[in-house]
Amino acid sequence: ETKTMEVIQEVSTMKSEIGVLYLSEFNRKSMEKLFKSANLEFHPLISCKAYVYLWKGHPLADEPFLTMEQLEKYPCLSFEQGDNSSFYLAEELLPTNEYSQIIHANDRATMLNLMVGLNGYTLCSGIICEELNGSDYLAIPFEGDEQNQNSDMEIGYITRKNSILSKVGNLYVSSLKKYLEQNTVSVE
Repeated sequence: ETKTMEVIQEVSTMKSEIGVLYLSEFNRKSMEKLFKSANLEFHPLISCKAYVYLWKGHPLADEPFLTMEQLEKYPCLSFEQGDNSSFYLAEELLPTNEYSQIIHANDRATMLNLMVGLNGYTLCSGIICEELNGSDYLAIPFEGDEQNQNSDMEIGYITRKNSILSKVGNLYVSSLKKYLEQNTVSVE
């Protein structure tokens, strides 16, 4: 769990065997170019739409879906990408959107505390891991508009090109697939 560029560098230098990332319409060409130059392969796992991730006590928590207009008065929370930051490496799905308030954090605990303390939100895949984050958070479908479209995001993992996964690597990928099958919100 680190910055996008560090995931790419760690897998490229074999510090890590596998890195989990996502591709979208916005970042796909840039990310694929980075993968190619780093001798990496992207292996798709699932495709999904964006969801708004927020605290279950948030004033909008009971809405069936959320729009950018509804979210405008609340702070958007984003993972800090460091000095190599680029729109194409951003964790959030709409990096070019002009948010009225945006807060960058560099760890999950801070992000979750800001969701509760400031009624912040972030855009995500809709996959919530209660074992990591607890049961106090929700994923509500994001309803896009002309300026903020809800395009598909493809979640997958990267490996060194032509590498053979270790026994632990294969177990990890199998566990990821099993978890995603059991916990993915269906996309209609």
